[in-house]
Amino acid sequence: MEQVIFVMWRESVEALLVVGILHNWLSRTPGAESGRRWLWFGVAAGLLLAALLGLGIYSAQELLINWQDQFQTVMVLVAAALIVQMVLWMRVHGRTLKRELEQGLSSKLEQRNWWGVAVLAALAIAREGSEAVVFLYGTLAAAPASDLPWMAFAAIGGLAAALATFWLLQLGGKVLTWPRFFRITEILLLLLAASLVVTGAEKMQALEWLPPLADGVWNTSWLLPDMGRWGGLVAGITGYRAQPSLMTVLVYAGYWLLMATLLRRSRAKTTTAARPGMRRAA
Repeated sequence: MEQVIFVMWRESVEALLVVGILHNWLSRTPGAESGRRWLWFGVAAGLLLAALLGLGIYSAQELLINWQDQFQTVMVLVAAALIVQMVLWMRVHGRTLKRELEQGLSSKLEQRNWWGVAVLAALAIAREGSEAVVFLYGTLAAAPASDLPWMAFAAIGGLAAALATFWLLQLGGKVLTWPRFFRITEILLLLLAASLVVTGAEKMQALEWLPPLADGVWNTSWLLPDMGRWGGLVAGITGYRAQPSLMTVLVYAGYWLLMATLLRRSRAKTTTAARPGMRRAA
């Protein structure tokens, strides 16, 4: 349930960020007032595209009724991959997102091409919405059916939290700023992706796609059982297991090794982009 709240919160804040940038620019730029109608049309179209994706995933599961375990395993791993992709993308583009969006809007204003504004908004909302759909499906696939109604309330709670967070960020206070928000949520997203990777690895072992190698490498149930109240929370957010198999441990370690490599590369790419003259000087 905590995963649902976090995913809805994070994705909704990003969507609100994009819409807020577009709306503010259109509101304060002379001659761009009529573009606001196209902005909201694009928002509605983006939400529709995300809903269609959700319907498509549900329909695919119904068609593959004899392959539900396999389908859910794939979707869990796809959700983890999308989370990692989002973190890396925001690392590279987060600092320049506002400028890039406003530059694109300036060209649309010069051409009076408000369809372009609608498409820009639709793609941004559809991207965040579709990611939320895939993430949530990956989380719901690993949850018992009895938890599904509560997860619906959790999704609504995540959306409400996103609205409150966006309001705080717009105030520009010292407690919560955009850079600090992205730093904190980046860590939480990587932990969430690790949890999904562990879930996927366990599902693959259950399907005999991967061998467990050895069961119960350690047992910390006496300290923090992963089926308990607090242990379940830690397990859902970080991928912690009280009695993991050796394969699960290797997959978890491999995930963090891969993340360290990818984050180092993205950091180097961001530094190079911030100092365009560095390459020429070398």
